[in-house]
Amino acid sequence: MANVAAPFMEIVAQDGDDITASRRELFRETMRQRLTRWVLGVAYACQPKRAGDVPLLLWHATADMARGGTREPGEATLHARPEGFAGVARDVTPARVLAAARKGYFPWSHCGPLKWWTRDSRMVVDPAQYRLSKDARRIMRKGTYRVTFDEAFDEVIKACAAPRKGRAAGLTWITPKIMKLYAALHDQGIAHSFEVWDAEGELVGGGYGIAVGRIFYTESQFSRASNTSKIGFGYLNHHLAKWGFVLNDGKDFTPTLKDMGFALIPRAEFEAVLAQNARAETSAPQGKWHVEDDPGAAK
Repeated sequence: MANVAAPFMEIVAQDGDDITASRRELFRETMRQRLTRWVLGVAYACQPKRAGDVPLLLWHATADMARGGTREPGEATLHARPEGFAGVARDVTPARVLAAARKGYFPWSHCGPLKWWTRDSRMVVDPAQYRLSKDARRIMRKGTYRVTFDEAFDEVIKACAAPRKGRAAGLTWITPKIMKLYAALHDQGIAHSFEVWDAEGELVGGGYGIAVGRIFYTESQFSRASNTSKIGFGYLNHHLAKWGFVLNDGKDFTPTLKDMGFALIPRAEFEAVLAQNARAETSAPQGKWHVEDDPGAAK
């Protein structure tokens, strides 16, 4: 039992202290918030459509932790059930998140240690084929909002973790650990954000993701006013297409993504695109991104 407990405690304890004081305060989670997240995360896993996989997840996760966890996910660590589970993340660093992304894997967990996942199907779009809704395009043309890139990454990722309509308050996979990892990737010019500002200079929408070669992984978005994330996402996809990106990955199917032109493709097809493009160059700026033109003006 001690042989199992030791690596488990080591994996759970990993948290990375290399973070600025301002980020530590912004990304801080109270004990009550953590407890709420854990309770809601367990409830999420125990919903009827997922409950059948819980015993398998616990079995595979425990066995993996007994072996010391998984530093780099891949076919050798992938399980058929739960779909896409590829191990308990061990020694997670920004470099390992990037290496995993080059193969289509990502860290994700509502509670407990981070786990590596992929999907049997991926919801993707060619940025050049992204469809902006008529309402969002109309608002964009009015000039009501200002869109920027990489101006407030930390605030955006924090806002993406906040309660929102359609999601139980306190349920989020964007934990302080995830915030720290992706903030570090942002510092390295790999993770990027888009921000939407109102006339008073308030942040009212945004999102973030990571650029991996000519693939962009959209991680999350948020809106505090109608259509604001769609407007910012329109700017992002316009620039991704302009800079030579071939795919924007949204991971899972949602009706909203479908309306934007996203479609499901098999994992094998997605990985084939990754193999050709995950290390390819684009014309995107190195480091911090900037809005170069207004996609609404070109329509």
